Amino acid sequence: MSALASPPSKRILTKGNEAICLGAVAAGCLHYYGYPITPQNDIPEYMASHLPALGGTFLQAESEVATINFILGTSASGKRVMTSSSGPGISLMQEGLSYMAGSELPAVIVNISRSGPGLGGIAPSQGDYFQAVKGGGHGGYRLIVLAPHSVQEMYTLTMLAFDLADKYRNPAMILGDAIVGQMKEPFVASPYDTASIVEKPWALTGCAGRERQNVKSLYLKDNAIEDHNWKLYEKYERIRKDEARAESYMLDGATIAIVAFGTAARVSKTAIQWARKEGIAAGMLRPITLFPFPGREVSELAKKVDVLLVIEMNTGQMLEDVRQSTPLHDRIAFLGKPCAMPTPEEILERIRLLAGRKG
Repeated sequence: MSALASPPSKRILTKGNEAICLGAVAAGCLHYYGYPITPQNDIPEYMASHLPALGGTFLQAESEVATINFILGTSASGKRVMTSSSGPGISLMQEGLSYMAGSELPAVIVNISRSGPGLGGIAPSQGDYFQAVKGGGHGGYRLIVLAPHSVQEMYTLTMLAFDLADKYRNPAMILGDAIVGQMKEPFVASPYDTASIVEKPWALTGCAGRERQNVKSLYLKDNAIEDHNWKLYEKYERIRKDEARAESYMLDGATIAIVAFGTAARVSKTAIQWARKEGIAAGMLRPITLFPFPGREVSELAKKVDVLLVIEMNTGQMLEDVRQSTPLHDRIAFLGKPCAMPTPEEILERIRLLAGRKG
């Protein structure tokens, strides 16, 4: 299958990690560099097996620091490129990510996150939220961050990540976890829309026949670095305005609304279905983009419901963005599981308590 060929529109049973690879290849990504770390190793394994046959490049770098700099160089040449890692590896990439954001270079970075801090373990976690959405490196930059909650979205949001990265000349991150990465379920490999591909006149492809140009993050003259920072800020504001995405789930008539992303949202859907059967009007707003965060949607929802129940697989990170989105803090409740998936039973029990029901 060529990089831009449309895959067959049929249901395929595969892992979330492999669906990311399928989405990347469908979107024209023929270049992958990475370094192994659990629980994302299915991604480099797949790319190592398939990219050479497509005329692409797979390279296991000597470290995550080398990886992100390979990504920077390939992106500067105008090619679509991707890497993947998990918490500690993403931490090592932060300097390079800051350089890429400062140089306005697009790429897709996948974080199949694990528990931390430190070495932590391979248990699933959403503890990398701050790192992803606040810009984990130096200089006040932003990543576009997408949070899949199914194998289907691991595929479609990877394609979208490449499009958004190119559109805004900015790195984009897929923030998943060990559960959505390792689980298998059917998905439909929908065709990639090539109309989303943009020209890259800024790419360094050789200056024969044109003036020289450069890609840089170093600005030393006069107020050039301040001007550049304001330029980046204006771009991030455009992203906030135009690219926030969220799913509304069973919110009609809801008095209790869950706000959750990724795996936590996936599990919450079952608890909401159970709560509705018990006559409790529960629903959910699921952020699909974590940056930009759908703050307007959260603000409007907070005015309509009695309680916003924020559920995360951490000790309360997205919770801060929910609080920043609405002054109605007395309506916000929280359920956190730092290094484990909350069960539908646990979520239902909290919904019952918030509804004034006994278990």
